[in-house]
Amino acid sequence: KNVASALIVEAGELLEHFQWMTEEESRNLSPEKLAEVRAEMADVLLYLVQLGNVLDVDVVAAGREKLAVNARRFPIR
Repeated sequence: KNVASALIVEAGELLEHFQWMTEEESRNLSPEKLAEVRAEMADVLLYLVQLGNVLDVDVVAAGREKLAVNARRFPIR
């Protein structure tokens, strides 16, 4: 529970960097802003991996499985 909560906090901190930006602005970050976003992305990733370890879930395998499910559900037309 605590790791999942920390994950959500970090995801919120990541989102803060994009608040009030246009789509165009969010895709063209300054080098300084990109470095900050990169650090927040790392925090999110590390908490997600830690949660996977606690629950004995291979998050990369789970992601691959989800991509396969989504490909079947939403085929490219």
